[in-house]
Amino acid sequence: MIFITGVSRGLGKAIAELYLSKGEKVTGIGRSTDLAHSNFSFLKCDLSDLDAVRNMEIPSFDEPITLINNAGIIGEISRLSDMENVDVDQVMTVNVSAPVILTQKVYKDLKNKDAFTLVNISSGAANRAIPSWASYCASKAALNMHTETFLAEEQEKGHAPKVYAVAPGVIDTGMQTQIRAANPENFSGHENFKSLKEDGNLFSSEEAAKRLSQLLHFEYVGGVFHDLREITVQ
Repeated sequence: MIFITGVSRGLGKAIAELYLSKGEKVTGIGRSTDLAHSNFSFLKCDLSDLDAVRNMEIPSFDEPITLINNAGIIGEISRLSDMENVDVDQVMTVNVSAPVILTQKVYKDLKNKDAFTLVNISSGAANRAIPSWASYCASKAALNMHTETFLAEEQEKGHAPKVYAVAPGVIDTGMQTQIRAANPENFSGHENFKSLKEDGNLFSSEEAAKRLSQLLHFEYVGGVFHDLREITVQ
């Protein structure tokens, strides 16, 4: 069974469609979806509502489980000192708190801990400061540390889940549309991201999904951090 958050569009939807085409069972988690497939089920949950996340009933399975925490938001694209209302709480809720809570909920009742695969969709922004993305950069850095620490904790207990924090590269999704729509006066990187689109240098969601599937197909050797731009589809 594969759980995927944020399946309404973009990367999450592409991942779900790819695994459904392979005959896998997929459960989507989020506010909405238009996916319809005999192997697809949906758990409606607003990931910005942590009480809803905590109270969501996750079905228990004896089979191997993969959880792909894909849903994320970039927040307001503006310098911290220029914001009227700082949105760090909202960004951290969706990008860090919700995936951490979901990981705990899905993993805790799994009898065979070694049959668990965790994929947290991270970002290159976790490793460098991008002006006007402070909350997003901080959230992805925090998610990376949670991911790495989760694996270390479980290894201490003698368990061997497969754990990944994956930077997907720059994908042609709604988030990129939001970035290009940002006021250039508030975002010094505006022209760079605009050029990526104009020059055809964005991954499609489908290509990123294929590369993620390839990564998960490789033998797991314990490394947490991966970049889909370095993965070749075979």
